[in-house]
Amino acid sequence: MTPYLTLIAWLALPLVLIAVVDDWFLRPQRRLAALPGEAAEPGWLRAVYALLPVAIVGAVLRLLVSEEVDFNVVLVGVTAVSAVVWALDRWWLEPRRRRAAGDLGLGLETVPVPVTVDYARSFLPVAALVLVIRAFLFEPFRIPSDSMMPTLLDGDFILVNKWAYGLRLPISDTKVLQAGEPARGDVVVFHYPPKPSVNYIKRVVGLPGDRVQVHDDQLIINGQPVPLVEQGRYNDGCYLNMRIATEQLGNHRHQTLSCRTPGGLWAPPMASCPRRLQGSYQCDERDAGFAPDMNDTVQDLVVPAGQYLMIGDNRDNSSDGRFWGFVPEDHLVGRATVIWLHWNWHRAGGPLGWGRMGTRVQ
Repeated sequence: MTPYLTLIAWLALPLVLIAVVDDWFLRPQRRLAALPGEAAEPGWLRAVYALLPVAIVGAVLRLLVSEEVDFNVVLVGVTAVSAVVWALDRWWLEPRRRRAAGDLGLGLETVPVPVTVDYARSFLPVAALVLVIRAFLFEPFRIPSDSMMPTLLDGDFILVNKWAYGLRLPISDTKVLQAGEPARGDVVVFHYPPKPSVNYIKRVVGLPGDRVQVHDDQLIINGQPVPLVEQGRYNDGCYLNMRIATEQLGNHRHQTLSCRTPGGLWAPPMASCPRRLQGSYQCDERDAGFAPDMNDTVQDLVVPAGQYLMIGDNRDNSSDGRFWGFVPEDHLVGRATVIWLHWNWHRAGGPLGWGRMGTRVQ
C-alpha cells in the first residue's frame, strides 16, 4: 500500500499548486465577469478539485505510516504557510478583490473568499495550538515493535511527556529550559543515534559514568545485580516458553522477557500467531550453560558523560544500546507516561485492546 500512497502524495503537490493559483487569481475574475450569473468552471478544473481531497488524504496517510517524518516540522510548515496565506490575502489580494468589485459597482461581499484563504484561517489557530502542545507538552507515539514487551506491545499508542527533561524548540531541538534529567528505569523516546530521523523507545539502564553488564539477561550496574524475580513462563501464541520476570530498576518495577540460550529465538510460522510481519519466537534452552547467552555483554559498558544506555525489556529481541551504543542527551525526546490507545489489526478478539487504555507506563 505504501507505494500507492507515495504516488498519491506526489500527485497532491501539483494539484494543490493548480488549485491555489486558480482559487486566488483566476476564479475571482471568472465570478466577477459572470455576475449576476454563475461562472462556469472548466471541466479539467472540476477534475482537479474533485481529485484534490483524495490526494490530500493520501498524502496525510503517507505521513502517518512513515516512521521518519517529524510531525513538528510538518506542523511548523502548516502553521507558517497558513499564516503567510492569511497575511497575503489580508494585505494584498483582498484589496485587489475589493477594487475589482468596486469597479463594477459591487461590494466585496459579492466575491466569495477563496477556499484556500478560508482553509488557512481555519488551520492557523488549530495548527499553532497543536504545535505548542506537541512540541512542549505531550507528543503521541506509536509502539512499532516488540522490543519493550511485556511493558509495551506493538500497537500501543502512548503519550510522551516532552517537558520531563527540559523544553526544546521544534526542528532545531535546542533546549531552552532545563526541567529534569532521566532517572534509571525511565521509559524514554529518543532519536535513534545511527539515524536521528527515526525515533526509538527503550528503558534507561545506564546513567553517565555507570558501568553496565548483562549476564544471563540480568543487569549488573556498577557491580551490583539488579533485583530480578522470575515468575514463570510467558506464552501469547507468538512468543512461546519465554521467561517472564519482575525487575526493580530504580523506582520502576516492571516485567521483562528473556531466554537463556546462545542461539536465536526464531521459530517456524505458527497457527497460534496471527501476525504476518514480526513472526514467531520460541525459547529453547537445551543449550543453555554451554555458551554465553546470545545478548549478554562480553565486558562492562561504560556510559560516557552526557549520554545514556538504553535497553529494551524484551532482552533477547531488542535492538538497543548493547549493539549500537549510547544516546546523547540532546537526542532525548521525552518520557513515556500512559497508554491512551491500543490498536492492532492482528490482535485476537478485535483490533482494540480496551484493557490497555489508560495504563501507566512503569
